Amino acid sequence: MNTRYSLHHIHSADEFTFSPAEYSYFKYGDKSYAEKFAKELFDGFLSENENLLLGTDKEIVVLPSPYMAIPTASNFLCFYFKKHLDFYLFQKGKKSSILSKINRNHTYITDYGNLNFEDRKNLIANDTYYIDKDFLKGKLCIFIDDIKITGSHEYTVNRILDEHSVEADFMFLYYAELMNFELDPKIENFFNYYAVKNVNHVAEVMNKESFQFNTRIVKYILGLDSSNFDYLTSKVKREQMDLLLELAISNNYHLIKEYENNINTLTQTELYYGY
Repeated sequence: MNTRYSLHHIHSADEFTFSPAEYSYFKYGDKSYAEKFAKELFDGFLSENENLLLGTDKEIVVLPSPYMAIPTASNFLCFYFKKHLDFYLFQKGKKSSILSKINRNHTYITDYGNLNFEDRKNLIANDTYYIDKDFLKGKLCIFIDDIKITGSHEYTVNRILDEHSVEADFMFLYYAELMNFELDPKIENFFNYYAVKNVNHVAEVMNKESFQFNTRIVKYILGLDSSNFDYLTSKVKREQMDLLLELAISNNYHLIKEYENNINTLTQTELYYGY
């Protein structure tokens, strides 16, 4: 079984059934919208798939989009979706779901939202992935992502599943999906940057209690020019910059030339404060 569900369908370039501003904040680390979107996604999914959840005896595994060490925004969407799913399963006397992931070994600095299907597919095809096929065998696997534009990530996940001969049932869940393929795939960046357009907006998001780093915002900060980077560091807590350095190293961003200057600045700051 290989099925798909999406809550919002994008047919137009200027009329939407979800808030582009909320989506933009979500993509830049505001977890409050991840929680909001997850509840909406779960309610919509349940309304059309309750018989599937109640009728299966298979263990349920939920997986966000693949990542290395730094979670993607969809990881937080997945986390909150699992919370609602597990409470529902508890009410029905069924076993809770299991959180898993597809591991990836590389990263890139290219702005994914600016690419077409072939460019996206070729970009992520150069990556290497790992999935535990024995763990997933015989289970119902629910892959959760925030948006489907060209389908390149779903294509890649299906390729990984085929290459590893994973024997399980698969569902792909999206908060939103592009249905009108006459629209330019760059509409994804229209959503990404709708409310968070510059370093001032990033600083505002980072100062929210609901903020948490994800891959997108880490790459954004590390890619800033020195003046904007210095401005941002002056507007947020030093502890956040300490954590940023830890995350950058964990994802091997210190090996990417374009990020060297800002990572070196973060390192010098830590040394200055005696860490």
